[in-house]
Parts: sequence; C-alpha cells; structure tokens
Amino acid sequence: MTGGRPTGHAPPDADIELEAERVSILFRQTPMAAGVAAVNATLMTAILLSTEGDRRALAWLAAMLLVAGLRLLATLAWRRDPAARAHARAWGLIGTAGAFAAGLVLGGGAIWLWPESETRQLFWVFLVGGMCAGAAGLHHAHLPTLLAFILPAALPFVARYALEGTERGFGAAAMILVFLTAVSASAWRAGGDFAANLRLRLDLARQAQELDATNLRLREEMARHRATEASLRQAQKMEAVGQLTGGIAHDFNNLLTAVLGSLAMLRKRLPADDARAARLVDNALQGAQRGAALTQRLLAFGRRQSLNPAPVALPALVGGMAELLRGALGGAVHLRTEFPPGLPPVFADANQLELAVLNLAANARDALPGGGEIAIAAAECQVGPGEAGGLRPGAYVVLSVTDAGSGMDEATLAQAMEPFFTTKGVGKGTGLGLPMVHGLAAQSGGRFLLRSTLGVGTVAELWLPRASAVAADAPRDAAAAPRPPIRRGTLLLVDDDPLVLASTAAMLEDLGHQVIEAASGAEALERVEANHAIDLVITDYGMPGMTGLQLAEALRRRRPGLPVLLATGYAELEGEAANGLPRLAKPFEQAALARATDECLAGVRAE
Repeated sequence: MTGGRPTGHAPPDADIELEAERVSILFRQTPMAAGVAAVNATLMTAILLSTEGDRRALAWLAAMLLVAGLRLLATLAWRRDPAARAHARAWGLIGTAGAFAAGLVLGGGAIWLWPESETRQLFWVFLVGGMCAGAAGLHHAHLPTLLAFILPAALPFVARYALEGTERGFGAAAMILVFLTAVSASAWRAGGDFAANLRLRLDLARQAQELDATNLRLREEMARHRATEASLRQAQKMEAVGQLTGGIAHDFNNLLTAVLGSLAMLRKRLPADDARAARLVDNALQGAQRGAALTQRLLAFGRRQSLNPAPVALPALVGGMAELLRGALGGAVHLRTEFPPGLPPVFADANQLELAVLNLAANARDALPGGGEIAIAAAECQVGPGEAGGLRPGAYVVLSVTDAGSGMDEATLAQAMEPFFTTKGVGKGTGLGLPMVHGLAAQSGGRFLLRSTLGVGTVAELWLPRASAVAADAPRDAAAAPRPPIRRGTLLLVDDDPLVLASTAAMLEDLGHQVIEAASGAEALERVEANHAIDLVITDYGMPGMTGLQLAEALRRRRPGLPVLLATGYAELEGEAANGLPRLAKPFEQAALARATDECLAGVRAE
C-alpha cells in the first residue's frame, strides 16, 4: 500500500519503481529518525529521574534504545541487499513495522510514566508532538510508515485526556486529534507531490532511453550509409586506378616489346663463338622480361592482361614449382600442401596462376619473420544463386594459402588490395602482388578473399572456376653460364639479385677488374675474411637478412680501411648521412659504374 493523491493510471513498471523509490527514501531517513528518538528518550529519562526519581524511566529508555537499534540493523540489511529494489514491498513492511514499534513504545511509555504535575505532562505532549511533526517531514514519501508511527505515539494521549472526563481533558484530546489530522493531511499531500514528481522523472528517463535508442539506430543507419558510400567510392577509385595503371602498363609494354624484339634480333646476329656478348644480350633479355612481368602485374590489376586460360591441375602446378617455392620461402619456413584426391582442375592461365601462388606464399613468408609453416590447400565448392559475393552459380575450386603469422588489423586489411599499398620495408615490395591476384581472380571469373586477424594469421583464398581437363606444364628457362674474370683490381660485388649481380659483374670484368661475387651480406663477410686482397666492396642496399648499410657497418669494424660503394635505386636512405657512404644510383650504365669505382679506389667520394 502506498500513500499519495491519485495521479492517473500508471504502467505497472512505473508503480513498482515508485514503490521502490519510496522505500529507498524511508530507509535513508530511518537512521536520523532512530537517532532523534534515542536522544529525546535519553533527555526525557534524565528529566524524569531528576524531578520525580521514577526509575521506571530507565526501563522505558532501554526499550526505546532497543527499538532504535533494531531499526538501524534493518537499514544496514537493506543496504546490503543487492535485490532490495526488487523486494521493495517486503522491505517497506519491515520499515513500517519498525516505525510502529517506535511509536508504540513512545506513546505507551508516556501513559505508563504519566506524571501528576500538569507542567511535566506538557513535557510529554511537546516531546511526542515534536517527534510526530519530525516524522511527517522524514517519512512523508511513505505514508504507511508515517501513520504507523504517529498513531500509536499520539492516540494514547487522546485516550488519556478523554478518560479524565473534564472539559480540560476533552479540549486537550480534541486539539491532539486536530494536530494528527493536520499532520496526516500535510504528509498525504506531500506524498502525492512526491509521487507526481517521481512519475515525471521516470517518464523523462524512459523518454531519454527511447531517444538514446532512436539515436543509436540513426547512428547505425548513418554508419551503414557511410560504409556503403565508402565502398562505392573505393570501387570507383579502384576502377579509375585500374584504368590508369592498365593504360600506363599497356603503353610501357609496347616499349618493352620493341626492346625485347631488338635484343632478340641482336642475339640471332651474334657470332656463335662470342659467349660474352651472348651472355650480355641474354641478361638484357631477362631484365626486359622482368620489366614485362611488372607491367603484367599492372595489367592484371587493371584486368587488361592477355590471359591464356586452360584447364590447370593445382596439385601438379604447385608440385612443379616446389623448388621455386622452397627457394623463395627460405629454410626457416616449412611448406605444407593439402590437395584432396580427385580434385578437379581449374580454368585459368597457368603462368599467371603460378605467379599468384608465388606472391601469396611470399606474403605469408614475410608474415613469419621467425619462421613457421605455410599451408597451400585446395577444395571444391559449389556456389548457389546469390551466394559468395556475386559469383556466378556453379562449381569452383578454392585455392588457399594460410599462415599463422603476424596478421593484419582492420585498417591494413581494408587497404591490402589497393595498388602500391605495402607494409614492407624499402625495396621489399611493390604493393602490386595482391592487386595482381585480385585482378587475375576477377578476370578469370572467380574472386579473391583475404581474411586476417592481428597476431593470429592470414588466410588468402583464390576462387577459380572448375574445368574438366588438365593442361601440360610450361618449360622453364635455363640459367645463364658464368664468365671468366679479367684482372685489374679485386672487387667484391654483393647483390641478392642474380641478374643484377651477373650484369654488373660482367661490366666490371669488362673494365678489367677481378670480381668476387656474393649473394648476401653474410656471404660477403665470409669472402672478405677469406680474401684480404679485396680493394673495394660494391653492395646493393635492399637485401634480405642484412642490408647494404648493415654490411658496410660490419666491414668497418672488421676492415676499417676497406672502401664501400652503395648501389641503390632509392633517393633517400635511412642512416646514409651517418654512414657517409658513397652511392651509385640505379639503374646505371657502364660509364657511371667506372667513374664511381675509380673514385672509390682513388679515395675520392663518388656523388
């Protein structure tokens, strides 16, 4: 039961919350009510003992203190109950019972200790009246508690005065009743105002929650709209960049075609016994072919490359490039393949597919700096209408490359297939590998999916249409034969690229130098330790394991007087100023190489 004026119909949840708030205020005010009752009882006992010597007052004081203590314990229990608001009705009854006990002991004690003197009788009236007025201020929010206190506290006075049967007694009883009525009416009105204000607050809170929920839905809708716009802009950007890169690659391919054709004609006109010239032309051909491969990546991203699709057996394709993969991955990375028996072939360009597998494997290797395992697997998958991101319904074979490496965060993953975007260091990547794979998949009638979690790893999936037959593997080119050295000075040439190493060594030998070749920084250090006659070290900058700068620092510690010439294709190098190394810009001709070499050997820094 709750007090207050009617305020109209309210939802059940609002009534429950209203009751819970009333009980909460009741117990928050109970410590003050109990404390005031204990203090007043103590003062009244002291007065009774000093004036009348009535020791019964001590028993009454003990009863008042006991009730006050029990009310405080009830308040403590309410505070410790985590479900107190849910059990508000039960706790309200407990609080009301405590107030009733306090009022009963107060009013009963007054009648039990009623003095003969009218002056002392007025002490009791003032005491009880003041406590009833105070209770109205403290417990107006919970009218049952207020009535439970003031009625047993004040009605005994009404009865006591009425039983006197005198005009004075009836007048006093009537005044006390008027006082009780006024206090109750005031508390009832205050409780009604409290209930109305609380309902208003609850309504405002519910409206605020509804507004927050509406705002949240609006923000989510706006976020989806922005994501859709971003996806559209990204698609348009990728299309525009694809057209641009495809056009540039196409024009550049025309130039390379002329270069490759001219070199091929020159190769046919060389004398049969001129092995040196033949080797130089072959190296030039291979370099031009690598340029053509780069333009093929650009064309692949722009989906403008010329494909020769045919049935390709994935197990045979990956098995045929096993040596190439092992060389690219290095000894610290283990390659595992999983191809189910009876896997159908795919319909794709075998050469471009091989390049795509190599790119994905190299990316997986770079995500495993400390070594690990890369899994290349395949499985057949059937795509129905409306499934798999816009793929046409039909049978597909999913080729996956999985690593448990460093993975990518969401921001990096969102940019991973953008052209020229790379997280690798200088000289470690062009940012065209994944775009090329994406373009190949799209142009082949499939799709490319990339899933990655930072710190967990990456799964790259290449979905390709299923074919019905298997094509033969393409033959691989043979490596060029080494040339004999010509002595003028002893130079150590370091480059991890065999083509650059071979062509540069040929130019140096043609200049009359004796050339010692090394394919890595570690191998170069071994060569220096084994041959103290080396006059100059020419090293590439961007090498795996040990860069050219790191090699130069190691050589300065071992051979302080040995000059080092840094060959690089990058305009700015971190730490170059500190190392003070002369630099030879790539690509370079034989004349520039000769000048830089002569200046280093003469102790003059090359520009």
